[in-house]
Amino acid sequence: MSDSVRRHDGGSDRPATGAAGRDGEGSETPVRPPDPDGLPVLGNVHAIAADGLDFYERRAAERGGVARYDVFGTESYLLTDPDAIRRVLVEDHATYVKGEMPREQLGNLLGDGLFLAEGKRWREQRTAVRSAFFRERVDEYGDAMAEHARRTVDGWDDGDAVDLHEAATEYAFSVLAEGLLGDDIEGERETVRAAAESITERFDMRRLASFLPEWVPTPTNRRYRRRLDALRETLRDLVDDRRAAGPPADPGSADDLLGTLVAAAELGAIDDDELVDNAVTFLFAGHETSALGLTYTLHALATHPDIQERVRREVAAFDDDPTAAEVRDCPALTAAINEALRLYPPVHTFFREPTEPVTLGGYRIPAGVVVSLSPWVVHRDGRWWDDPETYRPERWLHESPSGAVSVGDEAPGPAVGERPEYAYFPFGGGPRHCIGMRFARQELRLATATLLRRVRLEAVDGDLELRASANTRPAGPVRVRVRELAAEMEADDP
Repeated sequence: MSDSVRRHDGGSDRPATGAAGRDGEGSETPVRPPDPDGLPVLGNVHAIAADGLDFYERRAAERGGVARYDVFGTESYLLTDPDAIRRVLVEDHATYVKGEMPREQLGNLLGDGLFLAEGKRWREQRTAVRSAFFRERVDEYGDAMAEHARRTVDGWDDGDAVDLHEAATEYAFSVLAEGLLGDDIEGERETVRAAAESITERFDMRRLASFLPEWVPTPTNRRYRRRLDALRETLRDLVDDRRAAGPPADPGSADDLLGTLVAAAELGAIDDDELVDNAVTFLFAGHETSALGLTYTLHALATHPDIQERVRREVAAFDDDPTAAEVRDCPALTAAINEALRLYPPVHTFFREPTEPVTLGGYRIPAGVVVSLSPWVVHRDGRWWDDPETYRPERWLHESPSGAVSVGDEAPGPAVGERPEYAYFPFGGGPRHCIGMRFARQELRLATATLLRRVRLEAVDGDLELRASANTRPAGPVRVRVRELAAEMEADDP
């Protein structure tokens, strides 16, 4: 039942001449993309601040799969060609690092944790924490995910207008607190919330000041540093408490991620600064992106009642709330989530920096520049997706000759060969793909299934207005009206 796909035929994102280089295109000397045509000193900052997501879309439409832009003199290249993205993330990943720009922007937030670490230190850290994200360990978090979803519904009354983003943020934080960082973080909720607010404000791309280094003493930056320092001090206190109580013997035997990190530090796999850096990384990457994914999934279902009903029938077929293993076998549910992550990817851009000159999409790219990989643009590209701005979960579903409907679990695309693999990459890709991808997908499935077994959602705010911050965030409340299924059944009972 998958939709037909328009194939890439070269089009406007190829230079007029052939190109030699790492991607092996043609035989002539590659050229650099056209100049970014921005303002002196500012470059394209004014256009990005006005609407970063729109800027990326327009730049790709005007300049093709490799488009140059500038931010305060920082030479940057927007990459929206899936084959070139695959080369950066997978085939030639060793040629790329996160680079100076992410470190300048995020270094005080994420430090030397897994997100920004490079080379040997990155490999050692990923090895130290990966046991926390094995499937069997992630499945153990399923009960907490479902229980917190039930508590969320219990706090709603029939007819309530609920802000999905607010509710999803509270839910995702509670899941992370119990499942990954332990119950002891719950007492520090206000410290975490204040830090989260300042992080959102600091990286709001609508503000020109967000492109300035964080050491510039703006009121926003001072507040950001103060609240982040308070958060780090809180996490150090939690680490001390864990050590005083006796850390796990090894990372694999820990009950949660904080225990995994403490055990890794005790074994010398990471130092104490890296321990705290990783706790901050998982705390914000873990709950913010999951909250956004859940917000967009539930809003899409609320605005498409026929699809919502199909998913409800699928999950209502279970005698009780489904388990982590059971929701993996729910094709309509999985397709609904996949499509929400396509249309509204929580991470709108991934960044890399080549350590040597490379050729991408037929263009010469110098070393040391910013390469921006944009799921937002690629996921909405009409070459790969029919009717790309429409929410259509059926594009993910496949019917076998026997009539069985299925969707690939954690598949990079609807079907092999129908479109380039990296026409869909909400969790990045290659060796540095999001380590929490399995946890996030399970959380989205279980939360959606648990909620839809109890309530029907009606859209209050039809169209989403989104903005580019550190992630793809709603510009305002995302409201739906809640209808309790039990109340509806009582009303229908003669």
